[in-house]
Parts: sequence; C-alpha cells; structure tokens
Amino acid sequence: MFTGIITDIGTLVDLKQEGDLRARISTGYDTARIDMGASIASDGVCLTVVDLGPDWYDVQISAETVSKTNLASWEVGKRVNLERALKVGDELGGHIVSGHVDGVAEVVSVFDDGDSTRVQLRAPEGLARFIAPKGSVALNGTSLTVNEVQGAVFGINFIPHTKDVTTWGDVAVGDMVNLEIDTLARYVARLAEAG
Repeated sequence: MFTGIITDIGTLVDLKQEGDLRARISTGYDTARIDMGASIASDGVCLTVVDLGPDWYDVQISAETVSKTNLASWEVGKRVNLERALKVGDELGGHIVSGHVDGVAEVVSVFDDGDSTRVQLRAPEGLARFIAPKGSVALNGTSLTVNEVQGAVFGINFIPHTKDVTTWGDVAVGDMVNLEIDTLARYVARLAEAG
C-alpha cells in the first residue's frame, strides 16, 4: 500500500526486454535500506525490486502490467515518480493507493492559473463513473484531488510544490498517465450496483 505522496524522482537508466521488461531506475533512496522483493511504486505502478546497486534498483515488469499502464512508452532518460511502500505508523498524507493501475488517462489541456497549473484529462469510459468532484485519484502515483468532472474529462490543479517534487512540472497535452481510481469510490459503486 502507498499514500500517493511522492518521495523521490527516479530516472530510467536501462530498459531490456528479457521475456518480461526489465527496468533499471536510478534513485536518491538509500538502496542499502531496500530489501530484495520490496515494492516501490514507479509512476504509480507497484513494482518488485529484483536487483540493487549503490544508487539504483531493477524491476521486472510483466506483459500484463505493460498492457494496462503507460510503461510501454518508457524510455531511457525518462523521469518517474517514486514512492516506497507504506509502513505501519507512517503518516497517511495522501489517500490509500494500491499501486494497481486501473487504466491510462490522456492529458487534453494544460494551462497556468496563477502560480498553479490546471490540467484536464480524459479517463477511459469504463472508469469515468468512479471519478467525482473533490474525490481522490492517483495519477502517475501522485495523490490528487479532482476539481471538476464533465463526462469522461476531469480537472486537476497542481500547486508549485507538487510540480517541484514530482514529474508534473513536465506535463504536456497528449501525455498518457497511469490512473488509479479511489478504492472507496470503487466499493461505493459496487454496493450501489448490488442494490
């Protein structure tokens, strides 16, 4: 489990197709304190550490994960949002995030609003019903509050701090981002369907 509060920005330094996709991510984390098999959310995708070095870790990514996320577009040099798994007693500053991406949303507009940046995204039709104004979503692993919703399009506001400590300062129209809907929204919808 994660909180959606990004704690490092990593860089992809190597990608190899070896049956599964294998990625090496450079990090500012103290890798001596990362266990083999640990889970690290990388752009919101919960990935398992399979190898470690002094300032990097490797993950192995299944074809299923690649097909459901934006990881197919990963390339060497790309910066990615990172979060270590939540430990009992840690502050829950964002919202409960599983790292199990539900789909990919497309950035359809980006504009400045004071010092902040407003971004509108189009969710996949099957997920749009789970997104509500003032509800939570995780986008590329970042816990965010939804401003407005119109059909499948929803808006997010990025304050300067968020743009500085995540990759959201680089956002552009056409970007495809990993979307994880709020777990509570999923269960509320399921209960409503059951009647």
